[in-house]
Amino acid sequence: MGEQTFDDRDGFIWLDGALVPWRNATVHMLTHAMHYASSVFEGQRAYNGEIFALAEHSERLICSADLLGFTIPWTRAQIDQASRDTLAASGLKDAYMRPIAWRGSEQMGVAAQRAKIHLGIACWEWGAYFGAEALNKGLKLEIAPWRRPAPYTAPTASKAAGLYMICTLSKHHAADRGYDDAMMLDWRGQVAEATGANVFFVQDGALHTPTPDCFLDGITRRSVMRLAQRRGIKVIERVIWPEEMEGFEQCFLTGSAAEVTPVGSIGPWNFEVGGLTRQLMADYSALVRGGLANG
Repeated sequence: MGEQTFDDRDGFIWLDGALVPWRNATVHMLTHAMHYASSVFEGQRAYNGEIFALAEHSERLICSADLLGFTIPWTRAQIDQASRDTLAASGLKDAYMRPIAWRGSEQMGVAAQRAKIHLGIACWEWGAYFGAEALNKGLKLEIAPWRRPAPYTAPTASKAAGLYMICTLSKHHAADRGYDDAMMLDWRGQVAEATGANVFFVQDGALHTPTPDCFLDGITRRSVMRLAQRRGIKVIERVIWPEEMEGFEQCFLTGSAAEVTPVGSIGPWNFEVGGLTRQLMADYSALVRGGLANG
């Protein structure tokens, strides 16, 4: 039997104000979002029945929609509650959650002022994003063939669906060549992020991470920075050029799906899965499961 698809499952999805049977959560083929990418989304995780950083995710969803020129007709508090209702209906304690907002099918063409705004929230069981083995040996990344766009060419501060097409292309390119993922540079040639996660490097006991001026300043990224600072670890946000990766000792990715995942290599550069990376992996696990305050 083949792997279970995402359209044919038991359970419920929150859609436009109500929980509906999973298989009934459908949209028309002429939905504006399908043709013109007018959609924004979030990725978040629940641990022990609680959704981590829920208010931050809901607020970012609203801000992402604003950047795409539409207003989600639910408040942050309502989106928070809808997410909790979706998790409760799933019966899961640990889950990945996907809120998504989009323009509907009332208008076709580039313009979409009359299109209705929809909101859906789904959740499912999802283990380690890159697999459990990656947590021990570290990921193998190539340099992506596509680059993150300049902020004057796209709404790069929005978690917009359309911005992820180059991520899909880059991840497929990497997988076809035996890599786990790809490291994306930005339009200037500076290190930016992986296809769905931010990146940190370790050098002489300090963390170095690219300045997020053309990609998302991730919620997990900020949480890990606070955890590092709590331990007295210096965190440096700066421009990082690819050739600098030769001098870094450790590397890891952060994201709601990826959590904290070590990297073993990027292109020709190798890294150890060292003590500082493992400490932050443990600290993040304790944080999301309620063992540390997020402050």
